[in-house]
Amino acid sequence: MLDFLSFVFLWDKISDYGTIFMALYIISFFLSFLLSIALTPVMRSLAHRYGIIDVPATSIKTHKKSVAYLGGVAIWFSFIITMVIVRSLTHFPTGTLRDLRGLIFGGTIIMIVGLLDDMKGFNYKTKFMGQLLATLILMTFDIRIKFIDNYVLSFIITLFWVVGVTNAFNIIDIMDGLSGGVAAVASLAFFFVALPTEQVYVNFASCILAGGCLGFLKYNWSPAKIFMGDSGSLFIGFMLAATALGESYTSVNNLALFTPVLILGVPIFDTLLVMAIRLRQGKSVFLGSKDHFALRLEAMGYERKKIVLLAYTISAFLGFSAFFITRVKFDMAVVIYLFIAFLAFLFATKLSAVKVK
Repeated sequence: MLDFLSFVFLWDKISDYGTIFMALYIISFFLSFLLSIALTPVMRSLAHRYGIIDVPATSIKTHKKSVAYLGGVAIWFSFIITMVIVRSLTHFPTGTLRDLRGLIFGGTIIMIVGLLDDMKGFNYKTKFMGQLLATLILMTFDIRIKFIDNYVLSFIITLFWVVGVTNAFNIIDIMDGLSGGVAAVASLAFFFVALPTEQVYVNFASCILAGGCLGFLKYNWSPAKIFMGDSGSLFIGFMLAATALGESYTSVNNLALFTPVLILGVPIFDTLLVMAIRLRQGKSVFLGSKDHFALRLEAMGYERKKIVLLAYTISAFLGFSAFFITRVKFDMAVVIYLFIAFLAFLFATKLSAVKVK
């Protein structure tokens, strides 16, 4: 009887704890959302004042009119301000504050690299150096792949993962609302996958980033009044890559370890597709071109808004699949992975046959 009462008391405490944090997650999301809505037009005014404008001066630009940058700075401010406010209102569990500091410091470095690129223009080597520095800062706070026991191998794979995903979101930022919307969907997917295990820093980071991206979309939806620029695309890519490292995904089957690849499937797919096509054509993978999946769909006759909505739908489907994989047994997880891989192969085959200018 005493053991039963002790269990009931403990369950009530856990339930209260979860309720409090759920309320904080919701508050964090809406606070970041409102801050982004308020700060984005401010950043747009500053961009016009100081000439931080994306002028379609080259053939690879997909927009026809000059558009202000600095939307990414608004997303970054929304993230940082919300994080500081939430930190002042609550006492995080042991280790969480350290993880959040790693995200803030590393994310700030990557945002500055992107901002300088928006203002002055960097070559890919300089941007890579900045991304490596930000990733090293992240790993200084022990945010890395933990399921690999060998530290050197874990270090190397973490480096490739973070830099790869960071650039993947930079690559898909080619249409109004595309990168920001996909990032919001992916952030919410990470939140729902991590929620049952109470990985608090993952949950807070996911909610805050999703809110900031959705607030920005009010001004970035076609026709866009402002772009996020590299400061935004690199920042959200970095944050999502780092967030993915904070969850084990293995409560039911070990294949769940690969669910972050599904959640971030849209930018990863586009990156691999572009790399494969450029290598086949003997072109550099570091140079810009119009061979992305979204532009190939446009060449097939699809309207841009429909392409963006399709990307959201695919991202949501992949996020739901990732959530489902973390709850099913090994055999069913294999079937889901194979089915998605088959669909991706068919999609890639169809897109690669499309001719783009």
